[in-house]
Amino acid sequence: MSSPKVSAKKKLKIVGAPMDLGADRRGVDMGPSVVRIAGLSAKLRAMGYEVEDIGNVPVDLAETLAVTDTDRHHKYLGQVAKSSEILAERVEGILHDDALPIILGGDHSIAVGSVAGIAAHYRKKNQRIGIIWIDAHADINTPETSPSGNIHGMPLACLLGIGPKELVEIGGFSPKVRPEDCVVIGARQVDEGERELARKLGLCVYTMRDIDEKGMSQVMDEAILHASRYTVGFHATFDMDFVDPDYAPGVGTPVPGGGTYRESHLAMEKMFDSGRMLSVEMVEINAVLDSSNRTGELGAELILSALGKKIM
Repeated sequence: MSSPKVSAKKKLKIVGAPMDLGADRRGVDMGPSVVRIAGLSAKLRAMGYEVEDIGNVPVDLAETLAVTDTDRHHKYLGQVAKSSEILAERVEGILHDDALPIILGGDHSIAVGSVAGIAAHYRKKNQRIGIIWIDAHADINTPETSPSGNIHGMPLACLLGIGPKELVEIGGFSPKVRPEDCVVIGARQVDEGERELARKLGLCVYTMRDIDEKGMSQVMDEAILHASRYTVGFHATFDMDFVDPDYAPGVGTPVPGGGTYRESHLAMEKMFDSGRMLSVEMVEINAVLDSSNRTGELGAELILSALGKKIM
């Protein structure tokens, strides 16, 4: 299948999802703000894009909610599902307006909504989408396998049709993507239940060892080909905890041994060069844990690389 080159799409729309109900640590709800504060819109306009920021989707405040015993395996399920439905509608609307969506999180549970909107748009054209999921974690836990019950560890499973129906069935169809169209890059902390499900599904996972052995350039070439083979293109979702904590301290679940500054930029640059990226998402920046907005500024710079910013 073919898709328009991202470089040919000069209209961008930014939407924020200040979600922190999917995670244990507060502060990630400020992620959209710190990336905006880093000057994302102005820098994109300087690159020649038409940019519109349509604001944030509503998210309930954790302080006003209580986790009941029935929620322990999927905390704040109803609230996450409600915001995901709204985000799916907003993202689908952005694509309907022939703009490229830039989605700012929030924790990674927002991908349930963002990908649902993208998949719905292309489903109406009888096209399927792929995903490149750049993350220290696989995010394919289920309520039965999750050690924490935090939904930010479950979104990829939900998109593959496995998980609570409130999330799996957003948009009225499931699955949103097929395992053979998905790639996880950078995994280095994977739960046993996730490992078993990934093997069962035949999910393509590049661990940090694969990056060490092959190099980021080859990994990205293979990942882009994999996510594009049978699809109109791919959604790029970047969890900032992919990056080593030395470069990105402001994350809720830091794991040593992550991607370098240059490996992270190269991944984004390669996705732009492919011309197959349908949308880009940046998640899990925790402002409370950051230092002088280093991680927020890196998040903005990585989005710029995904949209064509070059050294020369």
